[in-house]
Amino acid sequence: MADDKKAPSGRDYRDTLFLPTTEFPMRAGLPKAEPEHLKRWEEMGLYEKLRVEAADRPAFTLHDGPPYANGHLHIGHALNKVLKDIVVRSRQMAGFNANYVPGWDCHGLPIEWQVEKQYKEKGKAKADVPPSEFRQACRDYAAKWIDIQKAEFRRLGIEGDWADPYTTMKFASEAAIVGEFLKFIENGLVYRGAKPVMWSPVEQTALAEAEVEYHDRKVPVIWVKFPVANADDTSVVIWTTTPWTIPSNQAISYSTSISYGVYEVNAVMSAEELGFAPYAKVGEKLVLADALADSVRDAAKISEWTRIADADPQGLQISHPLAGLDPFWQHDIAMLAGDHVTDDAGTGFVHTAPAHGEDDYNVFVASGRSTGDIRQIVDESGCYTDEVPEPLRGLDIIRTSGKKLGEPGKANPEVMRLLAESGNLLARGLTTIRDAHSWRSKAPVIRRATPQWFIRMGAAGSGGLRDTALQAIAETKFYPESGRNRIRTMVEGRPDWLVSRQRAWGVPITLFASKKTGEPLNDEDVNNRIRMAIAERGADAWFDTPAQDFLGEKYKAEDYDKVEDILDVWFDSGSTHAFVLEGRNDLTSPADLYLEGSDQHRGWFQSSLLESCGTRGRAPYKAVLTHGFVLDEQGRKMSKTEGNVTDPAEITQKYGADILRIWVASADYSEDLRIGEEIIGSAVDSYRKLRNTLRYLLGAVANYAPTEEIEPEDMPELERYVLHLLHRLDGEISAAYGAYDFKTVWRRLSDFCSIDLSSLYLDIRKDSLYCDRPDDPDRMATRTVMNILLDYLMRWLAPICPFTAEETYLSRYPEQSGSSIHLHLFLQAPDDWKNESLAEKWGVIRKVRRVITGALEVERREKRIGASLEAAPVVHIEDTETFKLAQSVDMAELCITSGIQLLNDPVPPERARLVVISENPFQLPDTPGIAVEPAEATGGKCARCWRILPEVTETHELCNRCEDAVAAHDKVAG
Repeated sequence: MADDKKAPSGRDYRDTLFLPTTEFPMRAGLPKAEPEHLKRWEEMGLYEKLRVEAADRPAFTLHDGPPYANGHLHIGHALNKVLKDIVVRSRQMAGFNANYVPGWDCHGLPIEWQVEKQYKEKGKAKADVPPSEFRQACRDYAAKWIDIQKAEFRRLGIEGDWADPYTTMKFASEAAIVGEFLKFIENGLVYRGAKPVMWSPVEQTALAEAEVEYHDRKVPVIWVKFPVANADDTSVVIWTTTPWTIPSNQAISYSTSISYGVYEVNAVMSAEELGFAPYAKVGEKLVLADALADSVRDAAKISEWTRIADADPQGLQISHPLAGLDPFWQHDIAMLAGDHVTDDAGTGFVHTAPAHGEDDYNVFVASGRSTGDIRQIVDESGCYTDEVPEPLRGLDIIRTSGKKLGEPGKANPEVMRLLAESGNLLARGLTTIRDAHSWRSKAPVIRRATPQWFIRMGAAGSGGLRDTALQAIAETKFYPESGRNRIRTMVEGRPDWLVSRQRAWGVPITLFASKKTGEPLNDEDVNNRIRMAIAERGADAWFDTPAQDFLGEKYKAEDYDKVEDILDVWFDSGSTHAFVLEGRNDLTSPADLYLEGSDQHRGWFQSSLLESCGTRGRAPYKAVLTHGFVLDEQGRKMSKTEGNVTDPAEITQKYGADILRIWVASADYSEDLRIGEEIIGSAVDSYRKLRNTLRYLLGAVANYAPTEEIEPEDMPELERYVLHLLHRLDGEISAAYGAYDFKTVWRRLSDFCSIDLSSLYLDIRKDSLYCDRPDDPDRMATRTVMNILLDYLMRWLAPICPFTAEETYLSRYPEQSGSSIHLHLFLQAPDDWKNESLAEKWGVIRKVRRVITGALEVERREKRIGASLEAAPVVHIEDTETFKLAQSVDMAELCITSGIQLLNDPVPPERARLVVISENPFQLPDTPGIAVEPAEATGGKCARCWRILPEVTETHELCNRCEDAVAAHDKVAG
């Protein structure tokens, strides 16, 4: 308040003011301070203390979806883990025992690839390395990255049981996963089938839906003629974007609801006109769907044709288009009616290779043929097998190595060349399709029939696993609610669960298949021996132990095939509830919450759901929360090649983890989030404003003693109004934390600090805080409320900004150096703070104040006044009730002016005879009936509080209040 100059008397009154004092720095220095907090928490055993403090509280369990132990953390990891930490911390402070056990997914192809690469660098091929040594190398690789990621997660302020996390590669975990799989065998849900599955030639393994992503790619499209027997020059025409599947063709599918016709070619476009000779020939007859005939004519460059007859596909005898080139293709081609055939595109006929398409397989088997009848002429590398005639033998469908990995191989062009040579290629072109790619190698996948192990889903309404899962979805809560429809649709339409993989690093499919029947052996004693061996020696026990040791005396090893495949890694992670939630005494099952990215509706959420429903008949979770992906500031997908990747480590090193956590909390995580320098800058600004509020409150309550406490009923109206606002905010923040609505928490906290505190309460009460006597009841009430505010704010802030909240707590309570804000609960605002009538009154007063302060701001901007204390405005209030409310409080104090005059009238049509600063009264468009004439204050300027009052004169340099406060100060000072 007092300026740098001494008063006329020569006295410096600064030492008589009660200015805020705190060692809480204005500049946070988070990158340096946060690691010190982490060190302190570890030394004091914060995690263990949290568990002891909460031991008798109701449990809240968030089950951690395991990240993959491979590589440094990216921004998506940071988003996910910070969200989880905010959930856990807020539930802990809400009165729950919210234990968090982090975990890692350790098996699978990415690690296997990296280890293969390491061996290649040493000049060793995978085939030259003993399997047990290779698996140990994979285990060591995963362990290394677990330690690295653990440190990176902890740097983000994530609190949990880092001393004892779960991993899917622990022997006990592998044994539990095996045990879960054996339960499916015991329940009769496991079978071996030769269905076409998504197969990665690059990785040489089957892939599940959760392991693929869809991208656009250009592919050839061909129209092919299948000659009709005993009908010269007549062919059934098919259309396909996979020419390489033609050699595997075993049927053509048609629809009984489509109208077909026979079209005779009368003329084709000339080679001179086209620049090439069309494949179509005059006189040939083509069988097509009538609705698609014109599109085929255009593709084949046919200029004239005649529809000469109706066509009935049923019973047509047709031959393979390559039959004339080699006896290998001189086999029956069946005509099969199928519901999957439409006349939306193509020809109305579907080329059917049951080894390479799900619809193809289904219609083929439904016709009475067996899986043994399916031609499987593509090997694990995506090449034609040796039984295929030259020149196709050994040709690749896609490139599986080198710089052109994932690009088209030689199969498609050679098949098209042979079709042209045979005279059965009608037309060709290029098109763009959206097709499956491996999310690991990014290369296209193919559909390939190969013996695999499946878990049976069951048809809808059959009471099988699918129905159980759908019922569990109906009983689960989803955040956002749209997640329910997404996972339900996926479960409704998904095929049987493909669980076998042809790799080395993973949990083995521990079953024996009968050589006679192909059925898996289901024997309790055998299963128990398997479980015990895996628990003792891990996955190696299955591969290294002779089959007879498991089979015992009841069975002969020569009667069974010991399966060498491994389990789908989604089965691994889907089983974690069994050995984490049920395997630990400090967690509960089912979990209260699963929280992952929205892609996990087809990944971990679904695999966990199916695993638990198949073994327990229910979901492993009560609620599911999903968040979006992280994009750059322009909304683009992050890519190293684009140079738009945001590294969470760089943000923590430059700004601090609390800034990154503010970004998480302030965003709508239910949608895709954006991040970049400008967005992080906004988080920094928000943090700075909040920190300034905390710093001010810490300074304001320095040396606060319980003897200063004033009961609410004895407080001035303003303090009681602030307590009402605090009560209302408490309800809003409690509800928002409970609904995982952290954006609302942060927005309300920020708005309260900037609008209700900094711009209103703290601004008004700094005069009383600095200048009133320490024993003044108003000042004591101010300090009481500010102390309450600080206690509430730092608790509400703790889940979002754990480091800053801890710093605030230790600054406020230095004697609690062995404790932590995180050991405290949220406070609950007493109901007697609630006062709606007072709030309604102060809502009106704040509107009046806003007009007055708006007027003064204009005067300051125009440099007609310096500080607002130089003004004593005249306020015209037209509404009588509003006028009375404004009269009932000290508006000069509320507006920080030296005086104020309130008039119950409209703005006068002629100028009132007042000393005014500006030419026109000030009004706000949204607050009619209130106008302000910013008159100058008259009198002298108090040398201590700077108010301009009539009582201050050349011989009386202090106002009456300051004179009293100085006398009290001097008396104490002696």
